[in-house]
Amino acid sequence: MSTVVEEGRVEPLTGLRRTAARRMVQAWAAPVFHVTVEIDMTAALRTRERAPGATVTDAILRASARALVAVPEVNVHVGEDSVIRFDRANVGVAVDSPKGLVVPVVHDIGAAELSDIARARADVVSRAREGALTRDDITGGTFTVSNLGMMGVTRFDAILNVPQAAILAVGATVPRYVHREDAGLWVPTAEFTLTADHRALDGATAARFLGVLRAELESPGT
Repeated sequence: MSTVVEEGRVEPLTGLRRTAARRMVQAWAAPVFHVTVEIDMTAALRTRERAPGATVTDAILRASARALVAVPEVNVHVGEDSVIRFDRANVGVAVDSPKGLVVPVVHDIGAAELSDIARARADVVSRAREGALTRDDITGGTFTVSNLGMMGVTRFDAILNVPQAAILAVGATVPRYVHREDAGLWVPTAEFTLTADHRALDGATAARFLGVLRAELESPGT
């Protein structure tokens, strides 16, 4: 129930928004750092050619999962005095739903095919927007992807989804003029920023993760 005051209307935080607010406070207390890379999205934009029905977001989820397998130090939860390491890559995707921001999880996709990831992602995102997620859909995540590129945001720093050690912020794909082999050309590129908890990760580990991510997006299947 809202309360009318002289300056406006007071609306108590409830449900998902109240939970999100509590987690944001916890995340703000973490000693985080940010690392950004620019990635050529030419191959990612051809995702539908490789898997009909798949999107660029699905390609990013796949690349993130492969990077978590290659750099398992990132695939952890952080406690006060310990970290919990996971064998499976369970990647959450931030979704704007009528009830606020939710992060449904696409489970165990470290070795999954792009088409399988696309089906699983489409299912949980659809149910998130319908308010039909189950507890299993929103638990067990080991990493999160937040993509604001479709809203025209070129770069941003995402807040940790605690207790996860890292979250990936994806900006819009825009054309940039680059020089390659003594020739200039326009290349579709996007900025990817990893927010990492320094209690579990250091800059070199974050850089290795982003290096694998870049390789997976620029040369999928190699």
